[in-house]
Amino acid sequence: MKKAPLTPSQLYKPCNLEQLKFTSTDELEDIDIIVGQERAMEAIKFGIRLQKSGYNIFAMAPDGTGKLTTVKQLAEHEAHRQPVPSDWCYVHNFRHSAKPTAIRLEPGEGRGFQLDMAELIDELSIAIPAAFDGDEYRSRAGELENESRQREIREIDRLREEAEQAHIIFTETATGYAFLPADDNNEALTPEQFNKLDKDRQHKFHDTVLDLQERVQDVIKKFPLWRKETKRKLQALNKEVAELAVNHSIDELKEKYARHQAVLNYLNAVQKDIIEHVRDFIPHSDKVISFMELPQDPNPFKRYQVNLMVDLSHKRSAPVICEDLPNYGNLLGRIDHQAHMGSLVTDFTMIKPGAFHKANGGYLILDARKVLLQPYAWETLKRTLQAGEIRIESLERALSLISTSSLEPEPIPLNVKVILLGDPLIYYLLSLYDPEFQDFFKVAADFAGSVKRENNSLEYARMLATIARREKLRPLNQSAVARVIEHSARLAGDAEKLLTHLRSIKDLLTEADYWAAENAHNQIANNDVQQAIDQKTRRLDRVRERLYENIQRGTVLIATEGKVAGQINGLSVLQMGEFAFGQPSRITATTRLGNGKVVDIERETELGGAIHSKGVMILSSFIASRYARNSPFSMAASLVFEQSYGQVEGDSASLAELCVILSSLAQVPLRQDLAMTGSVNQLGQVQPIGGVNEKIEGFFDICSARGLTGTQGVIIPASNIPYLMLRWDIVHAAQSGQFHIYAVSSVDEALELLSDMEVGSADEQGQYPPESFNGKIDAQLRQFTTLAKEFTAKEADEKK
Repeated sequence: MKKAPLTPSQLYKPCNLEQLKFTSTDELEDIDIIVGQERAMEAIKFGIRLQKSGYNIFAMAPDGTGKLTTVKQLAEHEAHRQPVPSDWCYVHNFRHSAKPTAIRLEPGEGRGFQLDMAELIDELSIAIPAAFDGDEYRSRAGELENESRQREIREIDRLREEAEQAHIIFTETATGYAFLPADDNNEALTPEQFNKLDKDRQHKFHDTVLDLQERVQDVIKKFPLWRKETKRKLQALNKEVAELAVNHSIDELKEKYARHQAVLNYLNAVQKDIIEHVRDFIPHSDKVISFMELPQDPNPFKRYQVNLMVDLSHKRSAPVICEDLPNYGNLLGRIDHQAHMGSLVTDFTMIKPGAFHKANGGYLILDARKVLLQPYAWETLKRTLQAGEIRIESLERALSLISTSSLEPEPIPLNVKVILLGDPLIYYLLSLYDPEFQDFFKVAADFAGSVKRENNSLEYARMLATIARREKLRPLNQSAVARVIEHSARLAGDAEKLLTHLRSIKDLLTEADYWAAENAHNQIANNDVQQAIDQKTRRLDRVRERLYENIQRGTVLIATEGKVAGQINGLSVLQMGEFAFGQPSRITATTRLGNGKVVDIERETELGGAIHSKGVMILSSFIASRYARNSPFSMAASLVFEQSYGQVEGDSASLAELCVILSSLAQVPLRQDLAMTGSVNQLGQVQPIGGVNEKIEGFFDICSARGLTGTQGVIIPASNIPYLMLRWDIVHAAQSGQFHIYAVSSVDEALELLSDMEVGSADEQGQYPPESFNGKIDAQLRQFTTLAKEFTAKEADEKK
């Protein structure tokens, strides 16, 4: 019995307006953007709340599905239940300046500590000079210096008195001290006068001078020791004065931060360093720097600054950080440098925080694809999670590309929940090729590309209302919501599903709002939505228009009427970015005597993919199992997509290929006003395919351009009926009997529609009715077998 076409109600599932009990989306409340993603949301909540190592999250969904919005909302909601984490800062390490010290503080205390240290240095820069400029210090320092000078003077004067008693003049010269013999009146003797003295007196003068010289040398040798002693006394005085000026201010800070041992240790080191370098606080305007002397640090107080890495003073919950550029430096932080005297220098104040620092104690959201694209970012992410600490070092140093000395900041303990966002393919590839992946990302949150349409229409309408308000668009009336829901089902490729790709829905509403403004509508209406759909199609269908034009002009051969043996209209889908459309293709087959091989010309020319080749092998097996179970399979066939100049992939044409081979074998013409799509298995059962709506519409557009005859149509798998959401012009054509959609579940049903002939069933002896389709095939194959036997016998006779 010939198959009846599908009814118009099977071709399109309209939205039930009774479920939309509102006149405008202004009447609807906002909801979370995500609809029907309970599985993914449960997984995210589980991963967020399970505070164990390795239970980070990988959210699987294509871009535009709203996974970032969902993940961020859930993370922020959970973050409000958690305390604000600690502030972190780096300070100068006075023992090892190349290894800055990390200090943990209570939330909000970091900023206060930074300001306190700045205020401390400001106070000391005034208090210390004032203390050293006071009368008491000047008096005590003067006493020490005067005492030192007087001691030296007393020793020299004592030697001078002894020299006078021995009639020797003790004088100071530019090069030191000199001794001259004198007469009784202490007048210096001239060389002539000295020579006139007797030898004993000359020797006495000589011996006395030598003794005095030795004693002078002994005294002069004591001068540096006395001066050092005086210097030590001055240093002790300076330390005493500095301590008086410094201790009070620092003691106040010690009392304030008594709960933080790390801060106390740092303040002790600061106190000691300030006292040791108290001269840095005293201005020396009269100091002259020589040409060869390197200039000192213009800001000697920089080492007392606090580099606040993490400031959570403005936070009331744990941080949720989204890093848009997750490269090595942005994840771990970096150490900046600045040019100084022809070289690059750095210090602890140039350490900059990374995403790990900002998210520490909270949640870090990253795009998996961006992480994998950045050099060494993926390995850095894993290494940091493994170590449980943030260790800042340059990439060159980490890779041992340079050996120059640099800062080695103290690592900061890490406690963060990382949430990766990415396509499912990335997740599966990482699971397959990275053995460490499952150690760090144990929780997978799988977002569905579509949700059930049943009982979700009102929720979907509320989602549309939420998007419209957030994007500041016009509200949608009831019919517009219904049209968006219907188009969402079409985009999902399933009449029973609704698309969850929020970017596509938002774009549709934005464009519909534009057309509503153009049409002077206060609300988005049904025709505004339809106009947005049509205009987007027009913007993208140049290639489709050109291909269809080639068919209409006869450049590409597609028949839409008549009957031809060994020729059929197959259907395929071309995806061009966001736009997909159906394209009819002529498939032809030839059969002849052979050894049972079906030659796939597409495969032989390396234009056929593996799945397509598999489909051809399946139909070959079906033919042999049905028609040559008890006899040799003596047929050879050739199969080709005519005028195909690119790759052919997929098995959705295997049903058409099977029918066209059988048509060629039986020499039964097939209807050219029908096109066909569907895959087939070895049992002759028709299986579902993708893109069924686009394929039907593609053949309809060709037939419509040539003029509908009332007999044209498309054969599809019966299992594809729930996926039908065809354009209204096709539904109207089917309703008026101008175009037909047939659904088949077996090869025999398809052959009957294509040939208008009874297919025929085998009797108990395995014989088919002679005038049936199968009977003609069986007869032809028997003829091939007879011919093959005759040729074999003839060849055997010739060999004898």
